[in-house]
Amino acid sequence: MTKQQYNKQIEILIAWAKAYYVDNNPIATDEEYDKLNREILSFEQKNPTLMHPNTPTQRVGGIVLDGFSKASHLSRMWSQEDIFNTKELENWIKRASKVTENMEFICEPKFDGASLNLIYENGKLRQGISRGDGSVGEDITNNVKTIQSIPLSIDYDELIEIRGEVVIKKCDFDVINKQRVVENEALFANPRNAAAGSLRQLDNSITAKRKLFFNVWGIGENSLEFKTSSEAIKFIHSLGFAKPPIQTKCKTVEEIEKVYHEIIAKRDEIQMGLDGMVIKIDSLESQIDLGYTVKYPKWSCAYKFPAVEKVTKIKDIILQVGRTGVITPVALVEPIFIDGSTVEKASLHNFDEIARLDLKINDKVIIIKSGDIIPKITKVLIDRRDGNEIDVNRPTLCPDCKAELFDEGILIKCQNMDCPSRVVNSIIYFASKNCMNIDGLGIKIVELLVKEEKIKDVLDLYSLKYEDLEGLESFKEKKINNLLNAIQDTKNSELHRVINALGIEHIGEVASKQVCLEFGLNILDITFEDLNLLDGIGEQMANSLLEFIRVNKPLVEELFTIIKPTIEEKIEINENPFKNKTVVLTGTMSVSRGIVKKELEILGAKVSSSVSKKTDFLVYGDEAGSKYNKALALGVTTLTEDECRKLYLL
Repeated sequence: MTKQQYNKQIEILIAWAKAYYVDNNPIATDEEYDKLNREILSFEQKNPTLMHPNTPTQRVGGIVLDGFSKASHLSRMWSQEDIFNTKELENWIKRASKVTENMEFICEPKFDGASLNLIYENGKLRQGISRGDGSVGEDITNNVKTIQSIPLSIDYDELIEIRGEVVIKKCDFDVINKQRVVENEALFANPRNAAAGSLRQLDNSITAKRKLFFNVWGIGENSLEFKTSSEAIKFIHSLGFAKPPIQTKCKTVEEIEKVYHEIIAKRDEIQMGLDGMVIKIDSLESQIDLGYTVKYPKWSCAYKFPAVEKVTKIKDIILQVGRTGVITPVALVEPIFIDGSTVEKASLHNFDEIARLDLKINDKVIIIKSGDIIPKITKVLIDRRDGNEIDVNRPTLCPDCKAELFDEGILIKCQNMDCPSRVVNSIIYFASKNCMNIDGLGIKIVELLVKEEKIKDVLDLYSLKYEDLEGLESFKEKKINNLLNAIQDTKNSELHRVINALGIEHIGEVASKQVCLEFGLNILDITFEDLNLLDGIGEQMANSLLEFIRVNKPLVEELFTIIKPTIEEKIEINENPFKNKTVVLTGTMSVSRGIVKKELEILGAKVSSSVSKKTDFLVYGDEAGSKYNKALALGVTTLTEDECRKLYLL
């Protein structure tokens, strides 16, 4: 076989693979595919320097990693707002219609898998990143390259992020579990768990065997010129990505409902697991106008499928101690299979919920599960009681440390800072991705360090030494150094991240940013009156923050001394030219665009990813491309990075 013949055979094999894995329409038999694959592999083994960069033979994997490194998305990956009925759909459309008119919607199945972000540059797959916290995920590029439905190269040279869901088809899932039975391995609970676990295999040859499938649902960073989402996604499909089984344009609630019920009716026929339907406003200009909340795009939502209901029996009520000391009752129920998994527990939220339901041990109950929602008890079947039911009483002592509980009505708390449950959970939360993001400090590691008495609270993390970890199970030199470095890297973190990481009841990321921006390190000396002046900080939030500070002030002061958090300077946003303006960033700048974006948002600007006639400023760096040209064509004011900074530093 000559090199020219080899390249021609590669093109044939790639076409056959696409027809089989993407189009679901094979144009060659398995025998023909395998024969050609072996011929190509034989040539590559003899001529490794002539190997085609996109050869399908390299999708079998074989790379084994020690762990995954972190990687940043070029633009944020958002969550979806969930709606569950026609009334919520109408309200969602009503909110959107206040900003934009004459809306058209795109409706398509919501696949139940693991979200993935693909970055292509110069026509090549540069990186595959898991969703993570939406801003930073794990670099799983080696695993992604084993997925046959993901092109290694595309006929498009600009930088682009293509987002979608990695799933396992139902037929392939059954084959995987049958094989796990043969190999005496634990079965996967459902295809979603199997897909997520397969993506995170350190040995990518295992990923290659799982027959993962990629469904496109969106685009991140891009320079496309389309006016609608449907046009943009149609272009993405033309690059070699699979089309969804259903994708319909709608204009009214009635049309949306019709598609929704069509998808439900075809749910069992569709090869991939679904948990709802995604609804997107089609106009990209309208998407820009609507923007985002803290968590969701305002122009998209997930219309979840109806909850699956089953009847089971309450075996017992156990108490869980949360990271903030809140006691949560959990119902143990007779195991029952619901919507792809076996349910043995159901959250009861609090003891007021138990009283409202009039729930007793040994009661027969209706339990529901819908998509990702934790199984929930909706009704007690009182007419089925036989006299063996047992009352559930409010606890007075912590189930773990036996300290007296503080009962404040809806919430019952353990305030003992040495409570073992609080220690473990608070450290886990402190180290999590959305908080201090300490890589390598997962649940099992925290539990081990607490069990071995290496740490007893978050402060002890910063006094850990190499010799403290040496000899512990699974701790080798590289792992020890990586963990210690990750802990040290949290020093000088922004103050609001530290506050958020403390897990204060009712005080999340948004509230932490607001309070820290207003008070800085004086947060430890604020009063109820100080907090009451801030918009969005209610009485419950204020009391929770003040109570936490009162109980834990010495610990937090010492933590501040160790970490030396950076404090964002509050800028009066009514004294700069970017307040309430729409800004687009493009090109390479002296710092990451994420930093520039953050600076502008502090000034009150809305930073968008696309240029439109409503864009006020385009700030550009080196190698500015189509966005810069489009801004000039539309008459948008363009600023260099230096000009931008001079404007708001005046």
